[in-house]
Order: sequence, then C-alpha cells, then structure tokens
Amino acid sequence: MSKKVVQTNARVEEVYNLFVKHMKSFLEEADLNHEEYTNFVMWADRLGREGELPLFADVFFESHVLRAMYTDKPGTQPSLLGPYFIEGSPLIESQAGKPIELTQRPDEAGELFYFKGNVSNVDGEPLENAKVEMWQNDASGKYSAFDSDAPRYNLRGHFYTDENGDFEVKTIVPLPYSIPDQGPTGEFLDYMGQHPMRPAHLHFKFDAEGHETLITQVFFEGDEWLESDVADGVRLDLLTTLEDKGTHKESSLNFVMRKE
Repeated sequence: MSKKVVQTNARVEEVYNLFVKHMKSFLEEADLNHEEYTNFVMWADRLGREGELPLFADVFFESHVLRAMYTDKPGTQPSLLGPYFIEGSPLIESQAGKPIELTQRPDEAGELFYFKGNVSNVDGEPLENAKVEMWQNDASGKYSAFDSDAPRYNLRGHFYTDENGDFEVKTIVPLPYSIPDQGPTGEFLDYMGQHPMRPAHLHFKFDAEGHETLITQVFFEGDEWLESDVADGVRLDLLTTLEDKGTHKESSLNFVMRKE
C-alpha cells in the first residue's frame, strides 16, 4: 500500500514554529510553577468553550496588530471590526436631498443624530459609489442580534456614496458600553484591575474598487472612556465633535482609503 503524501503549508509551518518558540520563551520568562500553568490552561480552555476567544483577541491583540501595520501609512487609521458585525445588512436606498435613515424601529429610543461623511483616496480623489456598511448600538447600549430584543438588523445597513464621495445618515447617538465581563475575559480584566468599558462609537466598513477595504470606528470628543478604552481602539484621526443643535446632534468625519 502506498503511503499518503501530505503536502505542508509553508506559511502555517512558519507561523506555528514562531508561536511555539515564543510560547516557550514566555513560559521560561514567566517562571510559572505547575499549579499556575495548570490554572492558565484551564482558563484558556474556558475562554474557548464559552466562545470568548474572538472577544479576548479583539480586546488584547487586534489593536496592537493594526497599529503595527498602519500607524506610518497614509489614509484613515483602521480600528476594530469587533464581535458585533453581522453579514447581510439591508441596502438603504438614498433619496435626493434626504439623509439615509439607518434601519430602526418606529419608536426607536435615543437622541436624534445626523452623521455626515466623505470618502476619498490618498490621492485626494473622491470615491463615488463606494459601499459603506454601518452599525452601532441602541439607547440601551446593546447591538441587535446580540443580547437584544431589537430586530436582527436594527441600527445596521449599507449604502453608497454620491458622486462627490459624500453621505449623510440619520440615526441616534450611540452610547458607551461594557464588553461582556461575566466570563473568563471579565475575570482576566479583574486580575488586571481594568474596567470593561468602551467609549461611544460608530462602526464603518468601506469598500471601493481598486482600494483596500477600510474597517474603522468613529469616536466623540469628551467621552469619559476615550483614554482608557478597554479595546484600545481610539485613534486621534477618528475623533469628531458631537454638536448640539437643540433638536438633534450632528457630527462629521472624512475617510481616506488606501489604493491596493
């Protein structure tokens, strides 16, 4: 019987060898005793079993990776995709002279809010018909489809920029919120003496032909959690001013995409 030939993936092998190498160095430097090592393994097992590995990676690793990749590059800085993105949000058609209204309930609670944006590239060219995916939390601090009684696509949607790369959205002001903190991730935060709060923000995902996909967030000046965001997702060029217009709030920000 002929022996089955297994073809290796050089990149997987390279990354695995690096992981083992640095994990061994970590264990040697940490000088764990056997009880500490066993507790670490059991905690990591619970992290996986309770479905919190993506959450933990978002909070403690993704921002570091993004900073390393993009800090010195032109264009808008990316931020976390986060665990609350879902596929299949509805297309919201634009109407001449009217802002796009993000999908919401007829009696949606929260402060009325208009957000304006512009999408261009690093050469200063406006990006017409760029796809904009947007999602946010509601007045209870919850995201639809995640521990919320709102319809699945509430405060979610996608739309396209106009001929000047502009868009305007009618929605509500998002709120600061706590990441899930009753499981192993929250336990780890307690050990570190760190709070679980994120500042209020909007999520955006931009796609335009010939350009890198841009996934980012928008934050608001004056938020009490900006400097201590548990996910370290705040960037200076993602800050905007939330202006009080009496009957509603307004803010705006420009987004610059990188060419592929």
